[in-house]
Amino acid sequence: MSDGRLRQTMLLDFYGELLTEKQRLCMDLHYNEDLSLAEIAEQCGISRQGVWDNIRRGESALADIEEKTGLLRRFEENRSALEKIREQIKALAAMSQGEARDKALKAAEDIAAVIARG
Repeated sequence: MSDGRLRQTMLLDFYGELLTEKQRLCMDLHYNEDLSLAEIAEQCGISRQGVWDNIRRGESALADIEEKTGLLRRFEENRSALEKIREQIKALAAMSQGEARDKALKAAEDIAAVIARG
């Protein structure tokens, strides 16, 4: 999946409920279900041009919302920071022994679980 496609999927997850029903449906089918414009048009009962317009308007709306709120940007920054902390703890665990090593490894595992939950 390209970075642009992944970003659109994440924006849809974060802000999809703020779109119109048609925009959300078309974007979901296109980005999450990987359907073509023709397949979406058939399923939704609209033209391919209508699907294209709904997707483009949805993308524009999501970009505007993200620009104003920065929620996805902050999410990505926090995830990156947690990953760096996890790597530092793993390095510390490699230098430690006994209980200190075990606690550091446990902390790294806990951070990995937080990152995985997103």
